[in-house]
Amino acid sequence: MAEQYGAFTTGTGPPRIGVRTDDHVLDLTEAAHAQRRPYAHLVEGPTLNPLMAAGPEVWAQVREDVGRWEPTIALSDVTPHLPFEVADYVDFYSSENHAANVGRIFRPGGDPLPPNWKHLPIGYHGRAGTVVVSGTDVVRPRGQRKAPDDPAPTFGPTRRLDIEAEVGFVVGVPATRPVPLGDFDRHVFGVVLLNDWSARDIQAWEYVPLGPFLGKSFATSVSAWVTPLAALDGARTRPPARTGPLLPYLDDTGTPPWGLDLTLEVELNGTVVSRPPFATMYWTPAQQLAHLTVNGATLRTGDLFASGTVSGPAKDELGSLLELSWGGRDEIATGAGKRTFLEDGDEVVLRATATNGVRLGEVTGRIRPHGA
Repeated sequence: MAEQYGAFTTGTGPPRIGVRTDDHVLDLTEAAHAQRRPYAHLVEGPTLNPLMAAGPEVWAQVREDVGRWEPTIALSDVTPHLPFEVADYVDFYSSENHAANVGRIFRPGGDPLPPNWKHLPIGYHGRAGTVVVSGTDVVRPRGQRKAPDDPAPTFGPTRRLDIEAEVGFVVGVPATRPVPLGDFDRHVFGVVLLNDWSARDIQAWEYVPLGPFLGKSFATSVSAWVTPLAALDGARTRPPARTGPLLPYLDDTGTPPWGLDLTLEVELNGTVVSRPPFATMYWTPAQQLAHLTVNGATLRTGDLFASGTVSGPAKDELGSLLELSWGGRDEIATGAGKRTFLEDGDEVVLRATATNGVRLGEVTGRIRPHGA
């Protein structure tokens, strides 16, 4: 397992910076000061933001040192915290399989993909303040719901609470200009797993014409440990063949490959219900970042952008319950009975392993009823 960076406590006091390797953690705050490393002031905590802002040369120096130092704290003895302060949060829609499935569910008989899908990575701006660390309970949200045959909307707890298994990318070095494809590594510090919890009935009623809002903004879970981008160099792969023309700022045919060969795992109540392949994602992380900034939008340390739901072509490779249940039509077998969407008390665990053997930090979350 490659090293992963996070913020932790073992008792009282503010969070320190730690490096996880398997089931042990290195106190990087203590080690860097004890060894009088030049970056010690960047890893004092309580978040990774100062280290992330320092750039690739410092990141490489820290990785080299960490490879020589032995972690001595048992993972079971630490309390993890949100590893970075989230500046902005953007969620994309980059799996052709997922986007086409959603189109078939909601627009049967029509074109499953919107006309712009093959021309740009579609995304929406999420709510940074409700990004939470793995292990945080998720309270069932309330909102307006209206089924197609209902005469008027009603208000109450969502009846179609869902997950979205995603991969998130954490920005370290800020930018005030558009980031071209080749500069991705200069700005992105690392990778997290991400669960974009979704209230499908609230989302379906609200999303026209401006997209997701309250159906998404109540909670987004991220792993407590950030895998450095450099640890995944051996997992890079070519993205799927392009089937539409790309404008120059998104054209990656002449650049090194920036897909990632990751296999995700979705576990619901102790039962693995899906293994989505990230290598099938049509739009790459570098294209997402290039599109995010092409209009002049600035990058800040702690910006988080997510891939969108990861889904493969097979039934057991779908990254949302919406797809696995095909809009609620089919039941899914779990360790706590059959499901179409999440029930109170359900627990979801996301894991991922790269083709080079690197495992990402897991993401867990349990559903609590509203008002609990």
